[in-house]
Amino acid sequence: MGLFMKFSSLPVVVSLPVVLACLLNAQEAPEPLRAPDRGTEMRVHGIQVLPATGRPFSARDHIVWTRNLEDGTVVTTELYAFVARDSQGRIYRERRSFIPLNSNQKSRQYDLVLLDPVSHTRTTCLIARRRCTVEAYQASTTFSLNPDGLFDHGLRFLARENLGHDVIDSLDVTGIRETLQISSGAVGNNQALVSTRDFWYSPALQVNLSVTRKDPRVGTQVLQLVDLSLTEPDSKIFQPPTGFLIGKLVPESLRAAN
Repeated sequence: MGLFMKFSSLPVVVSLPVVLACLLNAQEAPEPLRAPDRGTEMRVHGIQVLPATGRPFSARDHIVWTRNLEDGTVVTTELYAFVARDSQGRIYRERRSFIPLNSNQKSRQYDLVLLDPVSHTRTTCLIARRRCTVEAYQASTTFSLNPDGLFDHGLRFLARENLGHDVIDSLDVTGIRETLQISSGAVGNNQALVSTRDFWYSPALQVNLSVTRKDPRVGTQVLQLVDLSLTEPDSKIFQPPTGFLIGKLVPESLRAAN
């Protein structure tokens, strides 16, 4: 008994590394219950612009996207993205995030793209990284429509109807509606799908000023060029932003030729 009291009265000495190790072990995160997941991403393309020369303009590409969910919820979002083309056919456009319709939230700009049919380069600048990548770009100034009728081995049927003429921002436009029927089973669907697209096209600019897409798979997307100006855009916007790092992926042979 005396021996026990003698030893029990001695102070217990524990080294600092041991204490720290115990604390760290106690704070370690639990074993993860799953691996990472990227979720689902969908990109909505804005008004398409071809590098036509002698037809300068600038505008904001306004997209309103409405989706009807299975539980009856209706989700409506929008974005505005600046787009411009100069007399040389060079194109500037932005890619931005959707925000709730008529909200005070601010859309975030992901990147900007510069298409230059003169130097045959496509420059993509990532805003968050402040970095631009230059790669080869072969401009196409023409566009061919798919013919009406059956295609895709008879699984799809395309029909067109004339919507007449109208005026948008003092420009004459012609309207056309495309109706696409997709047969049952073509895309994993258990019944036929029908989607429509309405185009209001300006021959003077060679650009659609308005596009309405209705597809049961993705909802309704209304695209319009707003705040349209037909004056020559500022040439500075067709250059990479100041302070951005530039990385080139253009082949040496193509750069030498230009």
